[in-house]
Amino acid sequence: MGSMRLTRVYHASAGHRLESGALTAEENARVYGPCYGQHGHNYLIEVTVAGETDPATGMALDLGIVDAAVQATVLSRIDHRDLSSAVPELAGTVTTGEELARIFWEWLAPALPPGALRRVGVVETAKNAFACHGPDGDDEP
Repeated sequence: MGSMRLTRVYHASAGHRLESGALTAEENARVYGPCYGQHGHNYLIEVTVAGETDPATGMALDLGIVDAAVQATVLSRIDHRDLSSAVPELAGTVTTGEELARIFWEWLAPALPPGALRRVGVVETAKNAFACHGPDGDDEP
């Protein structure tokens, strides 16, 4: 039947502070501005997967599998937490939208059927959205 893509959108609320250990306090304040201070976001996490449409079900991938993978690998770790201090897997990471998209990809890819993950998007604000397309460079929407 052909390959199809589907995107699911999830919500997580989390706090963080943008701070790099490689920079002084003054440099962090200059580079990150107000985001150097503790603040939070209502993130939207967009997960795009692809697969061949099953003629019996009409689906490319069972949404229950996607939902369970996102819940277990991403949401259970970050929702209602401080990303800068309460998520051990993010220790030492500057929790920019770019880094979160990359890390969420790394967490999700092994939890989904091989090759299914195509894109992980992180919408941080109405003006800031980031996306990781993984190592294969697949940048189709």
